[in-house]
Amino acid sequence: MLTSRFIFSIFNLIILCFNFFSFGQENQPAGILSGKVLDAETKTPLYGVNVLIQNTDNGAASDFDGSYKIEKLLVGNYSVVYSYIGYEKFIQTDVIIKLGRITYVNVELKPGKIEIENVVVSAGYFRNVETQPVSLINFSSEEVRRSPGSAGDVSRIMLNLPSLAKVNDTKNSLIVRGGSPLENAFYIDNIEIPNINHYPTQGSSDGPIGLINVDFIKDVNFYSGGFNTMYGDKLSSIMEMRYREGNRKETDTQIDLSFQGVGVSSEGPINNGKGSWLFGLRRSYFDMIFQTTDINGPIPTYYDFQGKVVYDLSQNHKLSLINIFSFDKSKQTQDEGVKFESNYFGKFDMINNTSGINWQYLWGGNGFSNTSVSHTFMKYEIDNWETRTGNQLLFNESTEQIVNFRNSNNYRINSTNRIEFGIEAKYLFNKYAQTYFTYTDRFGNVSPEIKVLDNFNTFKTGMFAVYNWKPFDAVTINPAVRIDYFGFNKHFLFSPRASIQFELNEKTSFTASTGLYHQNLPIVLLAQNNSFKELKDPYSIHYIIGLNHLLSDDTRLILELYRKEYNNFPMDDSQPAVFLIDRIYDESFFSGYTKLLSNGKAYSQGIEVMMQKKLAKDFYGLISLSYFRAKYKDLNGIWRNRIYDNKYSFTIEGGYKPNEFWEFSLRWIYAGGAPYTPFNSVASKAASRGIYNESEVNSERLPVFHSLNLRIDKRFYFEKSNLVVFLSVWNAYDRKNVWTYSWNEINNEIKPEESWSTMPVFGLEFEF
Repeated sequence: MLTSRFIFSIFNLIILCFNFFSFGQENQPAGILSGKVLDAETKTPLYGVNVLIQNTDNGAASDFDGSYKIEKLLVGNYSVVYSYIGYEKFIQTDVIIKLGRITYVNVELKPGKIEIENVVVSAGYFRNVETQPVSLINFSSEEVRRSPGSAGDVSRIMLNLPSLAKVNDTKNSLIVRGGSPLENAFYIDNIEIPNINHYPTQGSSDGPIGLINVDFIKDVNFYSGGFNTMYGDKLSSIMEMRYREGNRKETDTQIDLSFQGVGVSSEGPINNGKGSWLFGLRRSYFDMIFQTTDINGPIPTYYDFQGKVVYDLSQNHKLSLINIFSFDKSKQTQDEGVKFESNYFGKFDMINNTSGINWQYLWGGNGFSNTSVSHTFMKYEIDNWETRTGNQLLFNESTEQIVNFRNSNNYRINSTNRIEFGIEAKYLFNKYAQTYFTYTDRFGNVSPEIKVLDNFNTFKTGMFAVYNWKPFDAVTINPAVRIDYFGFNKHFLFSPRASIQFELNEKTSFTASTGLYHQNLPIVLLAQNNSFKELKDPYSIHYIIGLNHLLSDDTRLILELYRKEYNNFPMDDSQPAVFLIDRIYDESFFSGYTKLLSNGKAYSQGIEVMMQKKLAKDFYGLISLSYFRAKYKDLNGIWRNRIYDNKYSFTIEGGYKPNEFWEFSLRWIYAGGAPYTPFNSVASKAASRGIYNESEVNSERLPVFHSLNLRIDKRFYFEKSNLVVFLSVWNAYDRKNVWTYSWNEINNEIKPEESWSTMPVFGLEFEF
């Protein structure tokens, strides 16, 4: 079996070899920094922007099309300062210059106050979005790539944030401010991606392994609440990603090895730089490794392909095409289920593909629009059986397809008035061939067999508007409204929202937001019974107030208090103490239901503190602290803990870069134990299956969760290629974190389910 010592030895050997071959290359001139500078509100090029490598004399100015170029830069990690009269200064950190390569950095500057002589204006290390003044954080691609414990998974870096519960680190579920994984949405370049994971949960947004290639990401905006009406049909969070463009001057190739698999990506120009292409292919390697070991258990196999093509039709028209494809396969036999003491066995095959095209149109200095059309195809083939009895629990052969049209527009009326507006429409055509077989649930109730044989077709439409008003320099007000229509139940949904930002001084601002948020229930649940047309659509009301303060140019402190009130969640009167929506996290699918009610209520509230330091020189880091409660009201009128209610969490992540070749980082998480329901031991032993104590639902708590992740990165620069080698150690001191207690039906006893033990994660990125 591969051991931790063996992986450490491989890492050290590679370091020694490449140190030998790279000797003498460290002081040679390296690469080129190039890019464009645009107006953030109109996307028009800015002429004459000063672009300066911080703490050096190297710089350039942008030309008439916003382009700039700085040549003969030594290899290393730089901060680049962009300044222009009438615009806010911005500093882009983590700009990596490599030997023989062109590093592209495209930047958008926001109109701002004109700098007056003898007035010091703080540098802009942090992006502010006036229409989203609360609960927003931005990560660059380099911040995502190097995060210890993320292994290149864009969702896992979000676990650093105080707004996310820490429940189970074997999954990357985003549990935002007490909300379930159903309540999150993902967008890439104005195109919605229903799920960004391998082995996705049908009807939800979570999974164990991230799908998105972080080397393709330009940056990420994560909205943990209070997001404006540009985004609908979600109750908790929005993750907005932008893919970078491929190289418009030359062809580059990269080979990767990481936790997510082995892969190759390539990029290059189209038609002399009028466009570019960027493609990547990856394959998991667990099966190839395990074939040489004594592990005989179920081995996951998956592939993914993703790409982006961009072409400038003219100065004002740009087309971009993206495609994200994944294929996941896993199988376990009954004998393997017995051997590994798993209560269930079967197969999981999944195909997931989203393709879309976006047209960006510039309105000639007053605004811009993005219009996209996309298609998503998801195919599930799932067989699930009980190991002990051999009884089949679930048969699922289904396809889900979505055709999505989305248009958003940004129009600047004048310096104090701006409006964002748009429309979107979805057509959903799904085919379900599902059987939920007779089974005994976790409360000892026998559920009848349910068959779902249905071509489920419906549509959704919506329109939105956000008004950005600055009555004074220090005040920004954003009233907003959204109207949605769901064809399945013929419901019109009205969602007003508003936010305000008040700048107390140049370093401190006060923010507040409130709004109504609606979400349709998952189609895979609605398809189980025609009577579910009568169910109401769940909604939540957000209340958020916050304080932002710059401790220094590169360090900020954020304090937020929030409350979310939920209504109209589905409840099952045969299990009056259970919050149905939360079961998707435990069971990974919605069991067959025949009758549901729409009177589920819940709330979450808390306080969050976060201090973030950007990499201005040698150090960077993020410290977060939160205290929150998440509860629901059962059908007996009792308020109970939701399964995500950690109560408190503390996270510290940071890194040190002594030079351009080495980087050391760590992440430590400490969180309260999540609630769980204890088993009725007598009933469970008699039934040879786990039977919960229904009077004590979510009344007990797991042990506290804490874990330390360490990471070392080493960069090598060659004459015509570059290499990054990293070694990350997850759960470095081998904490036995229990994420749930299950009933082992093979041995007929309680079994603690633990998260990962100490695990080394090795990876490399070779560019040529």
